[in-house]
Amino acid sequence: MDITALDINALPWEERYNEHLQKTLYRKNLITDPDTGMEIRVVKYPAGVINSRHTHPCAHGMYVLEGTLVTHQGSFGPGHFVWFPEGPEMEHGATAEQDVVVLFITNKPFEIHYK
Repeated sequence: MDITALDINALPWEERYNEHLQKTLYRKNLITDPDTGMEIRVVKYPAGVINSRHTHPCAHGMYVLEGTLVTHQGSFGPGHFVWFPEGPEMEHGATAEQDVVVLFITNKPFEIHYK
């Protein structure tokens, strides 16, 4: 079986309009495991965009590449890895001053449910 190697810098940002937030988020899909539904992508929240209170039926982690990730339990800069367990209410996004870019990893298929 071959490996997958992607030049993330060469991938274009995919615009994803979020109806609930009425804002556009950006992502670069890297891989989805067809057996488990696990996903890895790069996600960019523009400055000032916070994904308001929501839950997921999957756990997910965010490794901060650029900027500061603001969450309901604190703020985290580059090099921090933040793991969100499946189920609890959460919020996360960018500071008002700058975009945040994260490596986003789920443990199974991704869904979001707003409160």
